[in-house]
Order: sequence, then structure tokens, then C-alpha cells
Amino acid sequence: MQPEMNVVMLGHVDHGKTSITKALSGVWTDTHSEELKRGITIKMGYADVNIYKCSSCKGAEAYSVSEICPICGSESKLIRKFSLLDAPGHETLMTTAISASSITDGAILVIAANEPCPQPQTAEHLNVLEVLDVDNIVVIQNKIDIVGIEKAKENYNQIKEFLKGTKAENAPIIPMVANQGLNIDVLLKTVYEKIPLPERKPTNKLRMYIARSFDVNKPGTELQKLNGAVIGGSIIEGKIIEGQEIEISPGIIIDKKKGEFEPIITKVQNIRTGNDKVSEAGPGGLLALSTLLDPALAKSDGLVGQIVGLPGTLPSAVKKLKMKYKLISRELEDNSNLSLQLNEPIVLSVGTAITVGVIISMKKDLIEVTLKRPIVVEKKSKVAISKRAGNRWKLSGYGIIE
Repeated sequence: MQPEMNVVMLGHVDHGKTSITKALSGVWTDTHSEELKRGITIKMGYADVNIYKCSSCKGAEAYSVSEICPICGSESKLIRKFSLLDAPGHETLMTTAISASSITDGAILVIAANEPCPQPQTAEHLNVLEVLDVDNIVVIQNKIDIVGIEKAKENYNQIKEFLKGTKAENAPIIPMVANQGLNIDVLLKTVYEKIPLPERKPTNKLRMYIARSFDVNKPGTELQKLNGAVIGGSIIEGKIIEGQEIEISPGIIIDKKKGEFEPIITKVQNIRTGNDKVSEAGPGGLLALSTLLDPALAKSDGLVGQIVGLPGTLPSAVKKLKMKYKLISRELEDNSNLSLQLNEPIVLSVGTAITVGVIISMKKDLIEVTLKRPIVVEKKSKVAISKRAGNRWKLSGYGIIE
């Protein structure tokens, strides 16, 4: 069964996201162990989650991640499969969190009960969900075991006040002890009921955002035994079939001085969703494609941000963008620092692509930007805009491509 949707999980790195992922999927997020030891993940992690429901049990107790009900031992029915995207929690890595949120159908916002709410990262993550129009949001109030009842209530009220006037104002708030798996059943029930399956419109136009790419070969592998590049991501529309030719754009750089790229044509050898090999796949969840590409191209996420389509159907890559923009407002901060300036460098996030640009013209709410590297973008697409604030990039607003 292919995952039917993507759900992004946002929250500070210390708020227990890794424990939640393990409780939901039985695995740690797909990030490097060294990064986890340092307490910071710099790449998007992901894992597939199966929601099972027992016909004998009632309420939240009927929901689990097991084929056999942990409450009564009955056989449970698989009712939903989704891909959980674990975005980096640190505020300096917000552009990666934006990439994860751009391919999601819903969100889980993790807040710790042992800290005042909102923390700067929490406010920034909610801004991301607002900018990208993510409507289906579930909030987890984690670590309630290390505070007293009164503190937990106080923190709950802080969360409610923080969410007021936002897309998450009426979001369910689930108290949890993630490292012990307490209330995971309530979370599963809530995700199933509050993050509905999106309506998928049938179309022949394939669009897939690349979120990760890999060289799966071990060092020293003999040439004749090499496997081609593997790309991972999410199909936004259309479908992909095993053995099909695909185009990856902008592709590979052919002139470093001019910053010119050329699209790549390759063939899909096989398609995997989680541990399952499938002959074709459509929108919903994450998938991995084994290709005939040189594995060196995919090493260290070298193809992240590119778009997959059928040959000849993708828009041309562009190095200039014209967009209407709108700044976001922050109640806790001086908003004057968010204003854009002529000739200012900014970071643009569209789909899973992240690129640096310079503002070359400004007229009222319209800006034109030249890009350091080209991107493939459709008209009317929403672009997240970040500007430099000290030593990091801070979400400033969004633009709509003209």
C-alpha cells in the first residue's frame, strides 16, 4: 500500500520529535547518527507510519501501529498509511523546514510542557505553516511527565493563547509522554480524523519534488556492480511507472561561470514506497526511484530541489523571478527588520528548491529577483522569502510568482 499523504512534524530539537517518530513508526528518523548525537538534524528525516484500528476496542484504544491490537490481542485493520516528515528543529535551519512543509498535507507541531510557550523556534514553525497555507494541524504538548499538573495547565493556556488568530487556533492539543509512548493512540486517532486525505485530481502531468538523493553504493564497489542514483521525494500530481523515461530539471551544470544547467533524461529502474516495491505510484506519501543516473550526481543530496516530469513537459528553468510579495507580522518582534530592500540578498524556497537571489527592482508589492542558480517554477506558485538576520536566514514573508 502506497502512503496516502505526507504529514510534517515541526518542533524544537529538544521537544521529543525523535521519540514520537520512533513510537509511530518503530524507527528513528532518516538522519545521520552523528547529527543525532550532536542533538541537531540538518536534513529532513522521514518514516512511513501505518495506522491500524481494532474492531473490538472503543475510542482511542482501538488505534495502534500494530496488526495485532495491543489492548485485546485481536487482528487490526490497516486504515491509513502516511509518510512522516521530520523537519530540522533548529531555527537556523528554517529553509529545510520550509521545504518539508511545502510537500505536506498536514502538520504536527510539537511543543514541550517544561518551557514557556512560544519559544522562538515554535513561533517560526507556526509562521512557516501560515505562509504555506497548511490548514490541517495537530499540536502535541510533550513532556508533561516532568512538570506538575498546575505547570502543565499553565503551559496549555500559553499554547492556546499563542495559537489564537492563526490557522491552528482550533487545532487539537494532545498531552503526551513520547519517550514512553503514552497517548500515541490518541495521536493516531486525531491524525486519522483531523488530517483528511486530500482530493487527488487525475492528470497526465507528472510533477515530483525531489527531497533527498543518494548514492547507495559502498566505497570500492566494482564498476559493473554499481547501482544508479536514487532520488526520493513526493509526487504532487500525475503518476510514475517503472521503466518509464523521466526528465530531471534544472539538471546538471554545464557552464559554471554563466550558471547554465541542462535537464537530465534517465529511466526509472524501480519504485519503492517504504519497504514495498511497486510498479507505479501517484500522489501521496514519499517514494524512492532507482535510476540509471551516475550515482555521483545524487551523492549528499546533490539533486535536492529539482523537479521530475515526463520528458518535454516541464517548464523551462529560470534565473529571474517576478513576484507579488507580502511580509509576515510577528507580535513578539520588531517587524521593521523584516522589510525587504533593493539589492538585498534573500533566500527563496519553492517546493523543495532553495536558492539565493538578489532583489533588482521593487515597485509597491512587486519585486524582481535574479537567482544564483536556476529553478523550475510554475506561475502562481507560492515562494517563502527569508532574509538575513544576524548570522542566520529568517522567514520574512512570501511571494506569488507572476
